[in-house]
Amino acid sequence: QVQLVESGGGLVHAGGSLRLSCAASGNNFRMFAMAWYRQAPGKQRELVAAIASGGSTNYADSVKGRFTISRDNLKNTVTLQMNSLKSEDTAVYYCNAARGVITSWGQGTQVTVSS
Repeated sequence: QVQLVESGGGLVHAGGSLRLSCAASGNNFRMFAMAWYRQAPGKQRELVAAIASGGSTNYADSVKGRFTISRDNLKNTVTLQMNSLKSEDTAVYYCNAARGVITSWGQGTQVTVSS
């Protein structure tokens, strides 16, 4: 199991950038697939971006070309760089770690994009 703590959310104008970080504690971080999800009010939680233990990435169509996920296995962190933010990116963003049947969630960080 890993414990996850997100940081970096906030209020930004449309077109701006934010960088979210997720710090993981626990063993074998490098063996976990990591991902960022988000949940807007009244909507289901959705996958934003994921990075496998081997480093391959995938993105939701809505964020391709604007968001970049990366991981640092020495620092046990995963980062989501968000550029060209839009009002529809407003949501609570959650960090997720998964390995087989083991999954952990962070507490979430609010991102608000004003138009």
